[in-house]
Amino acid sequence: MAPKDIASPLTEESGEDFVRNWKANAALLQTASSYDPAWEHDNCGVGMVVAIDGKPRRDVVVAGIEALKVLYHRGAVDADGKTGDGAGIHVEVPQDFFREHILRTGHELAESEPLAVGMVFLPKSDLGAQETCRTIVESEVLAAGYTIYGWRQVPVDISVIGEKANATRPEIEQIMLSNPRGLDTEALERDLYVVRRRIEKRVIEEAINDFYFCSLSCRSIIYKGMFLAEQLTTFYPDLLDERFVSSFAIYHQRYSTNTFPTWRLAQPFRMLAHNGEINTLLGNVNWMKAHECRLASDLFGDNIEDLKPIIQKGSSDSAALDSVYELICRAGRDAAMAKSLMIPESISQNAIMPDNHRALFAYCNAVMEPWDGPAAICATDGRWIIAGMDRNGLRPMRYTLTKTGLLIVGSETGMVRVPNADIDEKGRVGPGEMIAIDMQDGVFHRDSELKDLLASANPYQEWVKNTTHLDTKVSDDAPETGTLSNEDLRRRQVAYGMTMEDLELILHPMVVDAKEATGSMGDDAPLAVLSDCYRGLHNFFRQNFSQVTNPPIDSLRESRVMTLNTRLGNLGNILDADANQCDVLQLQSPVLTNAQYHMLRDHMGEKAVDIDCTFDSTGKTKNALRKAVSRIQKEAEDAVRGGCTYVVLTDHNIGNDRAPMPMILATGAVHTHLTRQKLRTFTSLNVRSGECLDTHYFAVLIGVGATTVNAYLAQEAIADRHNKGLFGEMSLGDTMARYKKAIDEGLRKIMSKMGISVLNSYQGAQIFEAIGLSENFIGECFDGTPSQIDGIDFADVAMETLARHQAAYGAAVPEDVSKLKLGDPGNYRWRRNGEIHAIANPMLKNFHTFVRENDPDKYEKYLEDVLANRPISLHDMWEFVPSGNAIPVEDVEPIEDIRVRFTTAAMSLGALSPEAHETLAI
Repeated sequence: MAPKDIASPLTEESGEDFVRNWKANAALLQTASSYDPAWEHDNCGVGMVVAIDGKPRRDVVVAGIEALKVLYHRGAVDADGKTGDGAGIHVEVPQDFFREHILRTGHELAESEPLAVGMVFLPKSDLGAQETCRTIVESEVLAAGYTIYGWRQVPVDISVIGEKANATRPEIEQIMLSNPRGLDTEALERDLYVVRRRIEKRVIEEAINDFYFCSLSCRSIIYKGMFLAEQLTTFYPDLLDERFVSSFAIYHQRYSTNTFPTWRLAQPFRMLAHNGEINTLLGNVNWMKAHECRLASDLFGDNIEDLKPIIQKGSSDSAALDSVYELICRAGRDAAMAKSLMIPESISQNAIMPDNHRALFAYCNAVMEPWDGPAAICATDGRWIIAGMDRNGLRPMRYTLTKTGLLIVGSETGMVRVPNADIDEKGRVGPGEMIAIDMQDGVFHRDSELKDLLASANPYQEWVKNTTHLDTKVSDDAPETGTLSNEDLRRRQVAYGMTMEDLELILHPMVVDAKEATGSMGDDAPLAVLSDCYRGLHNFFRQNFSQVTNPPIDSLRESRVMTLNTRLGNLGNILDADANQCDVLQLQSPVLTNAQYHMLRDHMGEKAVDIDCTFDSTGKTKNALRKAVSRIQKEAEDAVRGGCTYVVLTDHNIGNDRAPMPMILATGAVHTHLTRQKLRTFTSLNVRSGECLDTHYFAVLIGVGATTVNAYLAQEAIADRHNKGLFGEMSLGDTMARYKKAIDEGLRKIMSKMGISVLNSYQGAQIFEAIGLSENFIGECFDGTPSQIDGIDFADVAMETLARHQAAYGAAVPEDVSKLKLGDPGNYRWRRNGEIHAIANPMLKNFHTFVRENDPDKYEKYLEDVLANRPISLHDMWEFVPSGNAIPVEDVEPIEDIRVRFTTAAMSLGALSPEAHETLAI
């Protein structure tokens, strides 16, 4: 059910208090659909077989088919025993096979004329839509100057697929065409790519969903579907024909874990097959949208507009990866360079990496955001065929080189049986590594020599000198001082909602221990939208965690592959290859102390604009907060259009008649607006916030688009506590450095829970879920953030903000501002008159008494207290709806009979040891 409008929404002018009791909030908590196609991920088996000399041969195809069948265990099977998650194979177009078919239809085809074939999924049940698709395909192909030799209905055996696979099965046909224009192979492939995108966009305009090009190429063709791996050749008997020869075969078995399998999402895709999940997908998709306005290539010319959007709606993570990979290759880069750009090796703590390799990957990191894995890919651009791993190496990939000239690569060992006497070399593709074959020259390249080849293509070591490393200018040793008076500090602390809990339980331990404070696991305080107490906007965002088959990483043990490096400045055209792409500023961390912020601001000079993120608090301006948000969006847009490379969002201008808007709101609104105006890549967003204090706030700011963050008031509070001698002999500079270190480590920990290693891929990714923000609020300021629960809007945020501002600057504030109390609301620990908790002292006392004394009255009192408590979690607002008559107790099996059927076998052997399995079983 889609979110509904909130009944009787409050306005800033109404004067009504925002009532946060659970009955009022019950009207806000409207649930949306629990599924979104954007959540499609998969975990799979992948591999390839390649003839090193690049010559087509039948045994390559046979070996690829057999290897795919061995991956049967990698795929899930539906209850019908036949429907699979998807499997497929990518091979060369067998020219003789299709030429003979064309000749049988009465056409003539010159021997020198390359033949292109399109493998097409058409709507099966809607014949009208099917014919519309054919008409669109033919009209675009003919308009591009090609000759069509007709359609071929692909022979299929539907008896081997399950009911669900058959119910969703498309009509599978091939269109055959030739190239009378005399284009060379590369130009022809590029032109067919443009034609295919034109076709796809026209079909979308016709609102036809069940259309898909598996491939359209003169080089290769893809046979795939929603069947089991072992059923490939039975379903597609074409593959058994001896004329099906190829110099390579890329194969894939899909396992879609927690998402729905479909025919079009089966792999391989047009250029690659992928094992793993792209953790950074949301950020990659968002940034790709931002990059689209800068895309330009002499090879495409004006046709570049036909390719947008690069990532089509409804793509899985692997399909999105493939779409960008295809664009980069068709724009002139080879498969190995495309992999290096999109899935680069880590250079953050690699002391032994050669300088030329380091420069190569520094260039790649300056151009675009990594698509961070886990990822094991096999890919081809037609000439090159590669196998590569992501920086973490969390997916297996091994290879065997035979004396007969075959390279066998896969996620399993022994997928193709090769006698030991025929094996020339064995190895593995490690984290960040690649191997490749140049099929034109017939050369096998191992990782180091391949990267030497890539690094020699351009003078990257000279190019990366254009990057300004700001850490040399923004020193950690910069003198830190507290600049706010005691009165100003206390007013701001009250206005931003800072509490003694924040100072003592969160901020103080970060300075003393240089890491986040440790607390008990779990949070038994209410969700922010259900709370009677003020909870900052960051509390409405919950960080996502990696999915079932996609492990988080250990930010301590795997720090070698993690980086908080952040880029500032104007990002260019990702399809270019020149020195200007490296002309950016770089910091080792997005977290800036106050001294570092001022040094950075001085360095930015006139290339930066400061935008005031406060709004009128006097009540004279109607809808003041919403108007202020529109103002800062327009100011940011005007500044960027005027050539400003850096935008600074600051709420420092707070005062008697100016209230600060939440900086998460300001940052998200400006980031969203600049992205929609196609301006986001022209600038960086640098945030100076008084409300920001803990790691989660930093993470949300960065997640909604911030490039750097300066939590100036938190550091003023540290300076104040330092002046009071609360940090012993520690210098003020040390306190700031330790606070920054704690935030840095906290950011790594948050990223690692999603399996993300690279800050640039987390930035703007919105890898969290909003709970209790209205649909309109999300759409305007945090577009793309998933939210299944409706809730507060601009008016509610304004009321909360103005209430705190009044407490700090209102007429009732005592002349002696030191008497203003920060309060202890009990957000982290129970307080008698503070925030409610699911586990509160009075409840526990009754429960403990019941356990010790077996007093049923105390248990009844405990239950009464639990039931009388206001809702804390969403499930507290649910009620069971009887579905029928109750089952008599005597009809329920005894526990002894039920227990014998308990099993832990669903846990993977490998994820758990045999001993652990046995312990769980016991």
